[in-house]
Amino acid sequence: MRTTASPSDLRSADERRRALLRTARDVADDLAADVIVRDQAGRPPLDEAARLREAGLPAALTPPGPGRGVDWRTGCAVIREVSAADSSVGDVLARHYVHAWSGRFYASHEHASALEEESVREGWLWTGAVRTPAPHGGIEERDLALRPRPTGYLLNGRRSVDTAVAAADQIVVDAVCAATGDVLVVRIPPGTQGVSVEPSQDRLGQRVAGAGEVVLDRVGITAGQVLGRRPHDEESTAPFTALAEPALRLALCHVGLGIAEGALTEARDLSRGGRAHRLPGEDPDLFLTYGELASAAQTATAVVDRATEVMAQALATGAQLDAEVPAGVAALVATAETVMSRAALHITARVLELADAPGLDRFWRNARVLTAHRPVAHRLRSIGEHYLNGSHHPVAAAFH
Repeated sequence: MRTTASPSDLRSADERRRALLRTARDVADDLAADVIVRDQAGRPPLDEAARLREAGLPAALTPPGPGRGVDWRTGCAVIREVSAADSSVGDVLARHYVHAWSGRFYASHEHASALEEESVREGWLWTGAVRTPAPHGGIEERDLALRPRPTGYLLNGRRSVDTAVAAADQIVVDAVCAATGDVLVVRIPPGTQGVSVEPSQDRLGQRVAGAGEVVLDRVGITAGQVLGRRPHDEESTAPFTALAEPALRLALCHVGLGIAEGALTEARDLSRGGRAHRLPGEDPDLFLTYGELASAAQTATAVVDRATEVMAQALATGAQLDAEVPAGVAALVATAETVMSRAALHITARVLELADAPGLDRFWRNARVLTAHRPVAHRLRSIGEHYLNGSHHPVAAAFH
């Protein structure tokens, strides 16, 4: 049940929002100072995670609650601000923020509230890799298995994780229970006995995001680490739970927007400073190019912001969400992904024609890696199916 906030509560929330955005800008400025050096080194984001914790961003970027957390719009604004300076760290924050919602997507209200309070108190950094339910009749991939024991479960297997595999405090995954066949969503503290990580090496882009594999060898899972059941298929997914996957994709859209904005800003500064292939002066062709790129960025921003607003409204509705809403939200997210991906790849490639400066290529590399596993044709077919048939199933996106 929703309650009306008092004027003092609204002022307090607004003050927290403004303070958080100032902190995000400060963190972005700090990251921008050595972004090229860190990109070239390509090490796991241990130092970057320490910077985020010192600034309080992991504690701040949790679901909104009494005196804690942040609303979806503000969370995405923070992600985008940081991504413009360093999209690898923006990627870490995006996945942290969405996985911090895992309790609300899968657990009971009481379990989720307690988990969020502990996350804020401890300043946990979250990551994870929860697979989407299989289409109707699809076969569940069983790379992680849970075996019951008197005090909980033993978890075995390995799973690829896209960010912070060596730096996170909580890793969220789904695994199939060998006894019942249920798919359970669990959280794993990386320091648990039997947990090891294998960071990815020499990635093309997003080199500091900390991708890798988590290897689980007879890892003990307590009842408190089980968030809940993940549905086997789309048809049995509760409406609010169905928002989990498009929420992650939308948060990553803000990372992509940050990449595009960062690339365009850096190229503009190089042009103004005389370090570009062509000086600004009165060159109409240069004006035309910047006009085209700025328009592409603004168009993508408008589409992503529209999807963000609709997602924010759906998340605020909570468990009372209408069953037909997630499909419409997911269609908007898929549209946002399509427009963002095209704009980010186009802008980051074109700026290389405008300026020749060390590290400018990182924007294209980062955009390429961020968008590589989301085929445009797949999304457009899903959007078209929803438009023509009004399908109630969430619009899917291929991540693997």
